[in-house]
Amino acid sequence: MNFFKDMFLNVGIRDIIDILIVAVLFYKLFSLIKETRAEQLMKGIVAFFVFAKVSEILKLYTINWILEKTMTVGVIAILIMFQPELRRGLEHLGRSRFFTKSLLDIRAENMNKKVDEIVNAAASLSRQKIGALIVFERETGLKDIIETGTKIEGLVSSDLLINIFIPNTPLHDGAVIIKDDIIKAAACFLPLTENKNLSKELGTRHRAALGISERSDILAVVVSEETGAISVTENGEISRYIDTQTLKQILTNMYNKKEKNEEKMANWGNKDDEQREEEE
Repeated sequence: MNFFKDMFLNVGIRDIIDILIVAVLFYKLFSLIKETRAEQLMKGIVAFFVFAKVSEILKLYTINWILEKTMTVGVIAILIMFQPELRRGLEHLGRSRFFTKSLLDIRAENMNKKVDEIVNAAASLSRQKIGALIVFERETGLKDIIETGTKIEGLVSSDLLINIFIPNTPLHDGAVIIKDDIIKAAACFLPLTENKNLSKELGTRHRAALGISERSDILAVVVSEETGAISVTENGEISRYIDTQTLKQILTNMYNKKEKNEEKMANWGNKDDEQREEEE
């Protein structure tokens, strides 16, 4: 007990910085080798070190000597065998701005990538005049809607969205539900709007998008099968003939607003009762 107490007392700022740097370097290393040949090699090296340490503890001197000599030669062999992977990894590290990015920069990049994937999918579907209905879950949960379709649980990507809506495929009818950066489900059934004053030009997808927007705080993107026109519904209202730049701005504003609301709720949860009462 005293050992751990003394250890923590002797930890300084430099030690913490040292540990953080090593942790970041290991994280970057594992990110580079993940799902590559080098990942299996790394597992083998770790196992090798474990065996060497065990043989040393058990005083198996012959085995320990063989393992140590093998590791010495093995380092050179690894450098030769995995020279292309090492070069590629160092080039990636050199190009990376990981150490100069703030958390806000990383979040903004992720959001922009997500928005671009959705906009690219909508633009492609529009050019091909392929009907589509994409619903974005916000504060109001859509679990009951998700259960009417087929669960996907896949990261948002333009290729996945386009493939879902390709005609004559099992999931092309119905709506796709997206929460944050996850496609939760496809081929979901939505309630139709009860508004009787809508233009007859609006088909079932548009009426379904309006119907769900009247019942929750969602935002929906609709691509017309007849004209390829892109529409957006929100709060029971529809905006038609949206271009891709406008769609990108709408989605960016939606995600920015969502993040601000989440930060506000997190800050609210961290306040004590007295602070909450003062604000109220």
